Amino acid sequence: MLQRIQTVWIFLAVLGSVFLNITAQDFDILGKYLTINASTVILILFGVLSIFSFKNRKRQILLNNISLIINALLVGLLIYWLLNLSGGIQFPEKGIEPIFPFISMICLLLANVYIRKDERLVKSVDRLR
Repeated sequence: MLQRIQTVWIFLAVLGSVFLNITAQDFDILGKYLTINASTVILILFGVLSIFSFKNRKRQILLNNISLIINALLVGLLIYWLLNLSGGIQFPEKGIEPIFPFISMICLLLANVYIRKDERLVKSVDRLR
């Protein structure tokens, strides 16, 4: 059932990772921090796998929790990068990169809330049988 609300939240989290990958390639983040590119690719793969494992809600929650941890580490790495970045006119978008993993984290948390809500609903229906 791809039309569930948690699928929309997971898709928005994947979009956040895609946008981070796009903005990270605009300037020289990838030269110093190759882990940003690798982790965004992993986040995209985990998100797509989580979307298509809608029948196994426990796997979805596990993949979303792993993605949450990776996003938290990315936020920390990007804030560290921003603090060490020299300002100036060469970086007009300074400060936008940590927003994308933060938005992804919020979307993944909301997806987990709705997945757990579905899990409780299925368990309550099984109890009635």
